[in-house]
Amino acid sequence: MTNYQKSCYLAVVLLLFAWSVRAQDTLAVADNKPATPAPIPTGQVLDKIIAKVDNYILLESDLQKAYLEAVSQAQQGFGTPTKCEVFESLVINKLMAAKAEIDSILVSDAEVIIQTDQRFSMIMQQFGGDEETLIEAYGKTSDQLKAELQDAIKEQMIVGKMQKKIAEDVTVSPADVRKFFEAIPKDSLPFFSAEVTVGQIVKKPEANKAEKDKVYNFLLGLKQQILDGETDFATLASQYSEDPGSKVQGGDLGFFRRGELAPEYEAMAFALRPGEIGDPVETQFGFHLIQLLERRGTTFNTRHILITPKPSEEDVVKAERYLDSLRQVILDDKITFAKAAKEYSDDRQTSDNGGFFTDPINGSNKLTLRTLEDPVLYFTLDSMKVGTITTPMRFDDVDPRNMRSEPAVRILFYKDRFPAHRANINDDYEKLKAATRRKKEEDILSSWFILAKEEVFIDIDPQYDECQALKDR
Repeated sequence: MTNYQKSCYLAVVLLLFAWSVRAQDTLAVADNKPATPAPIPTGQVLDKIIAKVDNYILLESDLQKAYLEAVSQAQQGFGTPTKCEVFESLVINKLMAAKAEIDSILVSDAEVIIQTDQRFSMIMQQFGGDEETLIEAYGKTSDQLKAELQDAIKEQMIVGKMQKKIAEDVTVSPADVRKFFEAIPKDSLPFFSAEVTVGQIVKKPEANKAEKDKVYNFLLGLKQQILDGETDFATLASQYSEDPGSKVQGGDLGFFRRGELAPEYEAMAFALRPGEIGDPVETQFGFHLIQLLERRGTTFNTRHILITPKPSEEDVVKAERYLDSLRQVILDDKITFAKAAKEYSDDRQTSDNGGFFTDPINGSNKLTLRTLEDPVLYFTLDSMKVGTITTPMRFDDVDPRNMRSEPAVRILFYKDRFPAHRANINDDYEKLKAATRRKKEEDILSSWFILAKEEVFIDIDPQYDECQALKDR
């Protein structure tokens, strides 16, 4: 393996699972499709098997999708691997799946179904819940795409379990971090851009009681229409539901396990008989009209119509006043910003971390300005002084669970700024700790590969012989 391959190996192998998940989720978004190939003589296929590992196959199209995804990741701060390195990683993926089968590391059909339904719901959200747009983009129905997705997800879940098992005993001590840091030649220490530490406390305006009652009664009316035989649940879900991922499926959410949906939703679902429709129930997402379709042990399949009450201008102003009062309490040193965020912020992604944003790669509170993808946040910080807290600011909050944009209010705390510098163990401990862990995992995986590849049949298309996949392991 070349030095460059060694340097890229860590990112390629350990990020492989993320690449394959995202590649399957986006399938082949039009902007990322490879150029249309030149005409091929009659009898030659457009896709072909380029590697086989026991009963697992790797297609040319799989490699193309993963490579495009790797390039996309590189544009977000990851190192750019070569196509051969991505090919090798995909072969390793198949090797893990094959070895997991030998070692009886399996996933249940219920788990696969649940993950497939959830993943497909996310894909549908990318198309605004419009099945016709999906068919136009890919030339396949939602059922056909869902079937293709299920096999890929099953393999991904198996590989994930295998990876976890291989590296389950990895621990990193301060001494390990120091040893890793000291092994880096001084002239090779990475140069880090300027970084900031910034936190937020978010208040999501709550719709008033009159608006909630209006939505509740509207859903009751829809339920009565169904019971009177005027229409059916699926038709009304397609027409009224504000859940873009499920409305195109007539509100069908697919199977979930107990504990995976909002408690209020699950309580209603488990109280119903198959086919029965409950009264509207409120969760953090809004009001749901729920029909139980099927129950299998602790898993259940429901469909729903979701309508979210909209906060009024008065409700937003109320949230602003709330945060303004909380800001003053923090400025008066009656409570720390971190404690206030943990106790009062409505943004669960940051509140558990004292309100502070974290780097998605290493979990550090120090972020490069490039990491702050929100341009409003970027320019707000540019006008702030370190140590200050803004007055309440309105913004559009996008919920990552359903991709809906909702009005919200927040205050920002610009805690610290770190100038550009060469890596050192005091300022960059979290980054170095993450790198140390990845290096340990790399060593364990390398040792595992040497033994595992002898237990499975591997056949690689001669076209990719030059990649030397797994040859020097």
